[in-house]
Amino acid sequence: MADSEKLSTDPYKGVRDFYPADWARMRAMFSCIRETLNRYGYEEYNASPLERAELYEAKTSEEIVNEQTYTFTDRGDRRVTLRPEMTPTLARMLAAKRREFPLPIRWFSIGNRFRYERPQRGRLREFYQVDVDLLGAVNVPHTDVEIISIASAILKSFGATEDDFTIRVSSRALLNAACAAAGLSEDATRSYLRLLDRKAKMPADEFATEVHNLTNIDPLALIEDGTAPEVNSEKQALKTLLDVLSKRGVGNAQFDPEITRGFLYYTGMVFEVYDTNPENTRALFGGGRYDKLLSLFGGDQIPAVGFGMGDVTLADFLETHGLASKVSSAPILFLGTVLPYDQCAVEIEAVADKIRVQGISVFTNIVNKHIGDQVKEANRRGIPYFAAVGSDEIDSGTLRVKRLATGEERALVLSDVSTFCIH
Repeated sequence: MADSEKLSTDPYKGVRDFYPADWARMRAMFSCIRETLNRYGYEEYNASPLERAELYEAKTSEEIVNEQTYTFTDRGDRRVTLRPEMTPTLARMLAAKRREFPLPIRWFSIGNRFRYERPQRGRLREFYQVDVDLLGAVNVPHTDVEIISIASAILKSFGATEDDFTIRVSSRALLNAACAAAGLSEDATRSYLRLLDRKAKMPADEFATEVHNLTNIDPLALIEDGTAPEVNSEKQALKTLLDVLSKRGVGNAQFDPEITRGFLYYTGMVFEVYDTNPENTRALFGGGRYDKLLSLFGGDQIPAVGFGMGDVTLADFLETHGLASKVSSAPILFLGTVLPYDQCAVEIEAVADKIRVQGISVFTNIVNKHIGDQVKEANRRGIPYFAAVGSDEIDSGTLRVKRLATGEERALVLSDVSTFCIH
């Protein structure tokens, strides 16, 4: 690059920079989710975003593996992938130490994921996702009910009502039974499920033509007409699930046989959550049961169910319904200086520290400006309270604190500053 050329200030396509105000909103959203999950007894875990490529090639969606992963060969000639999802990592971690944790396991993770796809509304190449999983409990449908109930509880914790979203529930076991009843081979079944997962994005006649190329009997028709006993048995299991959900207070779940989820590892119940606002018609998030994934690492199968919730679609949902948090990254109190900072730095910081121990975030002025200019700076930074420190304040141990939005002032001893400054 020539010396005269300037580097672009734009981020890589499909990723975001988070300035303090942006990150404050993200942290507030995650904090609300963490509080909800903690109330349900879920523990947070994490892992590196770098994984061996074969971990995803084993059981992740073929579309993701072939078209969307960031995969490269490192300097040790190992093929490495930036994680596109968290579930295989969770399976690997538990398989490595499966005897060390009592079952059932209730874990969640919040972190960034990477997929090379066309950036659009609700989709980016780097995004943050909440993954919630319940493993090692065999009492279906109650474990499925718990996971779906938690998904609903998270949205309600932001103030959403059941009129704002619907939960569409189906089952891979049901779809597999219908495909078997239609005479599809294992390979044809996988092709049909991939096709069904894309149905909403295809013209109806194109979908019908592709189904006809696979089979003369659409498995969806067999689910609808109820002529196959194995299909009816799986439908009844889903009816039981929906009945239990209703008793648990989740009244907006409904059966939708077209819900498949794209990942290959799902074995039972699958679900997706949809915004009811017509301006945002795509799925917000989803999940399902994956009882066989841990067996890829050897040993017995462990029953497992969970979901992943991306930050982009969640933020769109909250914005659409007026539920986004109004948060600020700014400190609470601007501590102005009457004397030049270098002449009273030790004393000023001692005052600041006595306020900080009360849980108040303090921004200390360290440049030589007039008090009026310091007040203007506090307003510009969005800092709601201001107090000036001079020799009198240092000697007396008191401050005159001003709420800038209203002009209200109070004279306070240092130990009482938190009674006036609202977090």
